[in-house]
Parts: sequence; C-alpha cells; structure tokens
Amino acid sequence: MRARPVLNFFQVASLVMLLVAVALLAAIATMHFAIHGAEVQIPALKGMTVAEALSQTSGLGLNLDVDNRYYSGDVAAGHILSQSPAPGTVVRREWRVRVSESLGPQKVEVPDTVGSDERMAALRLRSAGLEVGATARLPYAGAAEGTVLAQDPPAHAQGIAQPSINLLVAAPDDNAADGFVMPDLTGLPVVSAQADLTRVGIKSVAEFVDVPVAPMGRGDAAPTPPVSPGAVMAEQPPAGARVDQSALVVLTAAK
Repeated sequence: MRARPVLNFFQVASLVMLLVAVALLAAIATMHFAIHGAEVQIPALKGMTVAEALSQTSGLGLNLDVDNRYYSGDVAAGHILSQSPAPGTVVRREWRVRVSESLGPQKVEVPDTVGSDERMAALRLRSAGLEVGATARLPYAGAAEGTVLAQDPPAHAQGIAQPSINLLVAAPDDNAADGFVMPDLTGLPVVSAQADLTRVGIKSVAEFVDVPVAPMGRGDAAPTPPVSPGAVMAEQPPAGARVDQSALVVLTAAK
C-alpha cells in the first residue's frame, strides 16, 4: 500500500520534467523564428531603376539611400550603378542599403569659372546642371577675395565621374590657407615645381628615376620627345587632389 505514493511522486516528477522540456523547446523555436524571421537577404539591385529598387527593398523591410550619382556610358540614367551591402548579404530588417545612381553619359559642358566671383561661379555651375564640390581658399594678392583661381575638373573636360566641380578661391593675404587644389606640375623643372609649392607653404621631396630612351618613330608616326633631365614625371597627391600645409608632396623627376 505504501509503494503507490512513491510511484505517484515519480510519475508527477517525470511529467513536470517533460513539460519543462517541451516549454524549453518551444521557447528555443520561438526565439529561432523571431531572430531569423527578422533577417532578410539583400537583393541584386544593379541595373534596376531607382523606383524598382525602392519597391524591391521596401517590400523586404529595408531602407534605400541614394548616396551618390555618377556619369556612366554603360548604365542608363536613373538606373542603379552599384550597391552596398553586396547582393546575397544577410542583414536585419530596417537595414540601410546604399546605392549609386547613373546619370547616363556626360552631356553637360563644364563651364570655365576661373576669374569669376565665387557666387557667379556657383550659379554658372548650377545652371549647367553641375554642383560645387570642395572649395579651398588660398591667400593670393594677385586677385580680389572670392575670385576663382582654379577648378577641377577643368573647363570643357570630358569623361568626368561626378557632376561636381572643386574650386580654389582667393582669400585675403592675412588669412591662413585651409588648403588648395593640387596643380598639374608634370613637365615643369622639379626645382621650379618645388619653389611653387614652397611659396604656398607646402613641403615637397623629389625622387629621381632613370628614364629609358624613347624609341625612334616609324613611318608617319612622330618620334616621342625625350624627357628632359630634372622634369617632373609624376606627383603624389595627384593633380586635382585637395592638399593643405600638413601634406608632403612627392615629385618624381627624370635623372
């Protein structure tokens, strides 16, 4: 008669353990579906229109940001050029997908803003469908304050990547320069190039390399002119880059 209570105790304990195990499995399954149910795979957006890409990403619970716009001769205007993250990447819902949009082939003419007032230059660029990019200022006594001294890309440039033009603008002599657009120094004597950089407070070093003798021209082709000893062949940072007084320019010159 006393064996039954003991048996009932083990039966109840086994039932409780079974219920606990079922509850744990249910909780694990719920967490699994909650976590993985909130994950999505990034679709391939390249080549889609921005509207198509927006519809695709919003349907997956993702956010689409058009970060940049570039000219392209291969991808039609209004279509996606590139994306980040890459297609197939697994992310959480509400993730931001950043894309660049094609502007199609470059059809606008880059205006010449050198010598113009900064505000007039900005108006001319905007009227041509372009934007003002980085603006650097350089103390320069030879022009009135606010006069555009240089631009990058230059006037009438073809094959530019973005619809933005960087400007170098004259500042008063008593203002410290916050930087300038690196000029193209190739072909200049390295001594003259270094003097020009020193004049605006930029340090530079020269590296001399051997230059092979150019082959003679054949047929109607004109012979390649030799590189003059001491002439600048390359520069780093390259022409068009923004530099300031903390930069060190490396000039590669012919021996």
